[in-house]
Amino acid sequence: MGWGKKRDRPGDSGVSRASGDLNAAAALGAAQLPAVAVLVWIQSFSRDDYGVGLGGAPAVVGLLCMLLFAPLILPFLGVVQAFVLTLPSVWLARALPGPGRLRHLLAPLGPAAFWGLLAALLRHWPLTTTVPVLTAVGLLPTLGVPYVRRRAWRRWGPWWRAALGSGVLFALALGGGIAASAAGLIPQYEPPRLTRAQFVGVWRDGDGAELRLGADGRAEAHKLPAEPAEGDWGDPDKDYVVCAGSGTWEPDPRTDDTGRDGVLLHLGTACGEDTRWSVSGTGDAPRLFILFGDPDAGVLRILDRTGD
Repeated sequence: MGWGKKRDRPGDSGVSRASGDLNAAAALGAAQLPAVAVLVWIQSFSRDDYGVGLGGAPAVVGLLCMLLFAPLILPFLGVVQAFVLTLPSVWLARALPGPGRLRHLLAPLGPAAFWGLLAALLRHWPLTTTVPVLTAVGLLPTLGVPYVRRRAWRRWGPWWRAALGSGVLFALALGGGIAASAAGLIPQYEPPRLTRAQFVGVWRDGDGAELRLGADGRAEAHKLPAEPAEGDWGDPDKDYVVCAGSGTWEPDPRTDDTGRDGVLLHLGTACGEDTRWSVSGTGDAPRLFILFGDPDAGVLRILDRTGD
């Protein structure tokens, strides 16, 4: 027996169907988020972090803080997911024809496609990634809401059961992710090695910066960020300077603490100090990048090689 408009059984909490669905959707959504966070973290090892963030002790402190405040944050995030993904999926499932279980399996595709299209238009995120991920995140809560509705649980019933399930999902995600990484199913990112000839060409970003590297060792820059001169470090607004000019360049092998190949630019005093751009991307689609300022809150600039 589930909740109706208002239940009449002795000791009942009088939960309406709408608020009951919201309560269940929020609890189920919050329950899966720790496991989702672990999978995203493990999968991030296969992507380039561009040197952003700090490892070691600061990372451990950050993880402990996250675990400490998780009981306060997760219910809020569960409510957000309920309104954004789960409840629209539940409402859509009621409107679709066909068997109930099949309707609830297909319904999460609707909100996922909507938000995926919005992300593609506003942030240029690929639909082939956002839609499957959002569908997967919305699937379990969408299936769980009608299951909870059929049971005479009090308001806190879904929450303590979800907390137990969350621990199980977290352990499975962590163990499975570690095992997959150890087996090589989630390879760690390795920056490409570039020859001198592969550096030659035009490199641009979306903010108008352009760097031309010639085969003769000449370099030309336009709106290119560079390391500020020594006297500018005291200015908090000068993590980098933007300059235009010409100079020289040379390959800089993996001699710094990043373990990456790079290119060292000498563009003259008008362009601040000599600047090292590190290699990222892949062998087929290489990138040059530099991180100015603090690793946690600095400015990341990325140049892509063009066909010019």
